[in-house]
Amino acid sequence: MNAATVQRPLPWWLRDFRHMRLAALVFAVAAACAAAAVVSTRALWHDARSRQVQAAHTRDLARRQFAQVDQEKRDIALFQPIYQQLLARHLVGAENRLDWVGALRQMQDQYGLGPIAYDIAPRQPVVMSPAMDLGRFSLYATRMRIQIDLLHEGDLFTLLAGLRAQGHSTVQECTLKRPASAPNAPLAPTVTATCTLNWVTLADGAVPDTGTMAGVVPAAPEGALAARASEGAGP
Repeated sequence: MNAATVQRPLPWWLRDFRHMRLAALVFAVAAACAAAAVVSTRALWHDARSRQVQAAHTRDLARRQFAQVDQEKRDIALFQPIYQQLLARHLVGAENRLDWVGALRQMQDQYGLGPIAYDIAPRQPVVMSPAMDLGRFSLYATRMRIQIDLLHEGDLFTLLAGLRAQGHSTVQECTLKRPASAPNAPLAPTVTATCTLNWVTLADGAVPDTGTMAGVVPAAPEGALAARASEGAGP
């Protein structure tokens, strides 16, 4: 026999592969399914984790919004009475220049005062130091200068007290000047007062330019002046 034609026997694992072919195929399919299941499960886990994180974020956001709304309700309950008081004192909103001039006229008629010259400057923003959080409101001041001849100094305090009832005003300065010679007439003024006041208001946002307002409130009626003379004293 020719040695070239002699076939060598196959290795045992190749000879027996035909018996394991089905098992190997099943194993390969099972391995592929298992790998696919692992990949799919991991993807589902990441998706579920992402949804969980998003749900937690939404929950926390809802909690913060609820807490904010609850805090706003408490703030409203706390500050609403104060806000109403500020409204009643004409501290919030537009200027009340006509009310200020009306208060001068009312005080003049009530206490028999002489002519009152006034000069109201434009409304100006107030820069506070240190700064104060006023929310959406801004603080403004309107400077008002008044000049009046008085029978005595006590009339000035009466006038300023009456003005404070019309709003929140602060006295920046007052100058009192006596005439060079003593007056002889009973109704002659004994002192001239020049005062600068600041009317303070709160406004929501920018305010329009109100310009300058000046004028003179005429003297009180003669009857009121005569009553002052007969009293011989202040109001």
